[in-house]
Amino acid sequence: MATSAVARETVFALRRQIAKIEGTLPECLQAPAGAPVDAPRNPTADVTPRDLTIVRRGLAVAPPDAFLRTGAEALDTALGGGLPKAALSEIHGAATRDAGAVAGFALSLVSLILKQGPRLPVLWIGTAEIFREAGFPYATGLHRLFGIEPEQLLFSEAPRLLDALWTAEEAARMTALAAVFLEIRGSPQRLDLTATRRLHARAQSAGRPVFLLRQAGEPEPTAAPVRLVLSAAPSAPRQTIAGPLTGSIGRPAFTVSIGKSRIALPGQFILEWNPDERSFEQRRTREGRQEPAANPVPVVSASRRGKDPAPASGAVLAFAAVGSPAAGDQPSPGERAAHRRPRRAG
Repeated sequence: MATSAVARETVFALRRQIAKIEGTLPECLQAPAGAPVDAPRNPTADVTPRDLTIVRRGLAVAPPDAFLRTGAEALDTALGGGLPKAALSEIHGAATRDAGAVAGFALSLVSLILKQGPRLPVLWIGTAEIFREAGFPYATGLHRLFGIEPEQLLFSEAPRLLDALWTAEEAARMTALAAVFLEIRGSPQRLDLTATRRLHARAQSAGRPVFLLRQAGEPEPTAAPVRLVLSAAPSAPRQTIAGPLTGSIGRPAFTVSIGKSRIALPGQFILEWNPDERSFEQRRTREGRQEPAANPVPVVSASRRGKDPAPASGAVLAFAAVGSPAAGDQPSPGERAAHRRPRRAG
């Protein structure tokens, strides 16, 4: 009997370890030590808080602090509480032009993480191709729109994808970082299921989120429990006391689609980032339904707190008007000869 109980405990321990490596939610079916086989099983006995995720017939039960809530109630409900904190999450941009929307959404998540937890630095990893194509975030905008101090966002530029993956794996195990972002362009061969399993396992062990940002990449099998597809949405007019300000551009907006989730069905949401409250808000109509995009073409937001537009430019002259030849006059023979002289070396 004792040998059977020890063997059963060993099997359950191996099952939990395999579930962590494969990136699946472990079924906590371990019975209390010394309990008979036919006794009712306590699913939460001898389970650490990190393992307290139970799957029963498609329903997930987890502690409230296991998810990063975006503030958009419909999206958080569809995801079962929000984005998982101790896990790998994917954020996709279908085209290169969506790189700005993906980066803006990622910075919004950084703001939410720093708002809810300790203000530890965040590491953003990418290859030289990524930063050359999409650029770096603007330090002044980080503080004004997201409440992120420039010294809290660290960047690591790797020469190759292999170096970026190694840096992400090593950084994912560190508890001195609030989160790790890995930005990849395209669908490289090295970013396979094995590589994402390692990242997901490191995130679970450290209890910190790891976000995989895909720029112009195709959806592929990964170990991430959640995949969100991002694109820019038209901004609504600014709201005033008298109503919407016609012709104005309001808050940044994102079209968020659930491309993959173990508990949620595919869905699409239009979210607006509130830079004052540091949270997302779902765009809705007066009837309570989600407002469809009137113009699907992304627009560029107008600059805030900038100077007034410059007046229309007039005639611009390179030289003073005094003594200048009239329009249509030909240069003198001396001037013509001077233009034909070769340039001196040095």
